[in-house]
Amino acid sequence: MSRSWKRVVLKLSGEALMGGQTHGLDQGTLDRIAGDIANAARAGAEIGIVVGGGNFFRGIQGADKGIDRARADSIGMLATVMNALALEHAIEKKGQPARALSAVPMPYVCQPYSRQAALNHLAKGRVVVLAGGTGNPFFTTDTGAVLRAAELSADAVLKATQVDGVYSADPKKDPTATRYDTLTHGEAIEKNLGVMDTAAFAIARENAIPIIVFSIAEPEAITHALAGRGRQTVVMP
Repeated sequence: MSRSWKRVVLKLSGEALMGGQTHGLDQGTLDRIAGDIANAARAGAEIGIVVGGGNFFRGIQGADKGIDRARADSIGMLATVMNALALEHAIEKKGQPARALSAVPMPYVCQPYSRQAALNHLAKGRVVVLAGGTGNPFFTTDTGAVLRAAELSADAVLKATQVDGVYSADPKKDPTATRYDTLTHGEAIEKNLGVMDTAAFAIARENAIPIIVFSIAEPEAITHALAGRGRQTVVMP
């Protein structure tokens, strides 16, 4: 599929920043992803990034260990701020201006998120790194990514994963799993393919936002996804 997306929200998991480590940040992986983002921005794309925090702490895992869910999710939101600050710095080291904005206000660390602030930064050619999820517990960063895409009038959500698209089953566990080139939001929900949670799909479907699923492990993965090149699955309204 040959298609170019002008303004996008990239959903980047915290786990994508670990590289081969069991937790935390892998500097080589962070630099590679930041370089890809910087190149895509310099090519003319307007990019917002919603970053997860699972390389440090996942709210649902904290809840499984006895922390009440609202508190665990708050800890997870703080983890996303750490990743956003690291990503902001890595992107700027590549010569591309970037700004971290947090839905959980902490003005001594980064700018609080507002729609107008994010739009202003995008208009000035800055990559916007969106931390803190939605700012509320019980919502995933998938939902946060689609919500921000709707707020910022993005053309698409790019969901960076560890596999090159959406499969009929987990390809790491089922060698017979087949990859979809295209799906509708309704088909993805009906088939229970686990691309994103139901709340995220509901917002995407209501606002007619395509979701492009691709592997972040490939070189220039983000640049290729923006141009509609390489292996990917496009989930359309």
